Amino acid sequence: MEPADELLQEESALELQAEPMRLNMGPSHPAMHGTVRMVLDLDGETIVNLDIQPGYLHRGFEKSCERGTWAQVFPYADRLNYVSPMLNNVGWSLAVEKLLDIEVPERCQYYRVILGELSRIADHFTCNGASAMELGAFTPFLWLLKVRDWIWDILEKETGARMTHSFGRIGGMAAPPTADFKDDLRALIPEVHKVVKEAEIMLIRNRIFLDRMQGVGILTRENALGYGCTGPVARASGLPYDVRKDYPYMVYDRFDFDVPIGEDGDNWDRFMVRLEEIRQSVRIIEQAIDQMPDDGPVNVDDPRIVLPEKTDVYTTIEATIAHFKLVMEGLQTPKGEVYSFTEGGNGELGFYIVSDGSGTPYRVRVRPPCWFNLAACREMLIGEMIADIIPTFGSINMIGGECDR
Repeated sequence: MEPADELLQEESALELQAEPMRLNMGPSHPAMHGTVRMVLDLDGETIVNLDIQPGYLHRGFEKSCERGTWAQVFPYADRLNYVSPMLNNVGWSLAVEKLLDIEVPERCQYYRVILGELSRIADHFTCNGASAMELGAFTPFLWLLKVRDWIWDILEKETGARMTHSFGRIGGMAAPPTADFKDDLRALIPEVHKVVKEAEIMLIRNRIFLDRMQGVGILTRENALGYGCTGPVARASGLPYDVRKDYPYMVYDRFDFDVPIGEDGDNWDRFMVRLEEIRQSVRIIEQAIDQMPDDGPVNVDDPRIVLPEKTDVYTTIEATIAHFKLVMEGLQTPKGEVYSFTEGGNGELGFYIVSDGSGTPYRVRVRPPCWFNLAACREMLIGEMIADIIPTFGSINMIGGECDR
């Protein structure tokens, strides 16, 4: 026997026969947000199998919506994706308005677009900042989230609430834009560009950040399509689907903006797609500022749908009765069913609603983009290391409120 063969035999004799180790990660693990459990089968530190188990947040969103009036759904919708709640407000408004076959005034449509895109920017900054922080880059996290605070300053000024606004209304918005709305936006825009550039300077040439993001958590175009992924996760895998472009709603067909697309579908592409989408959202806001009328109504002129002015409620019996009927019984919708979908912070946000003609939804079903993106996370992680779970899970921007079942 050759000496080399003897050495190989000795080495193999020293190896211990081992089976994959099973490890529970979450829901109490901080990276799992307290709402997700991963059951890992490990070969050393390599993931050979993975079972993702969402469902540690049981709030019953859909059944809660079926217990109140159509207008009382807005606080629940805020808490789907609570990082960009205004997009949920707009999505629910459009679904009920589709059922009613009404269209809100043009000024309201621009107002909704701007508030929604502000929420999208805040959502992407939060996701990218947290993704960087989970790899040890704490400074970018603070710098990116300061922009979210600036955006929240504007949203608080407009809606009266910093995070969960409940500002949308069926047939319009709760209030018109403030007098300083456009000036506040024009002051914010250069600061957003500045922070995006700062984030790129700090991260995109950082060797540690590149090694942990590039080539890690790959989701192929075919798997993204098969799992029903949408939003930045799907676009990072090369799927050029954006509801705002492919099925324009409100006034999105009047804006010139691009849909960023990735090539490899890895953590890096998801990070960069979100950064570029921030720039595109700013482009939309700049155009909307110029096109939005300075005056005009933000609600439809229909007392069967929109609450009367408070002064009228306090001074006339007709407005008092209208207010009472809308609050206690809810607006009366025609019998039927519709599916309405918009581009949420994480992809296609859809509402399927059924009406029996009463003031209460008969059936509500939400298509939350996070649910499908989370399901695809298994494909991203098998074959990777335990340490790769953190940046990969962070890159899909899982929001527990959307996965609520």
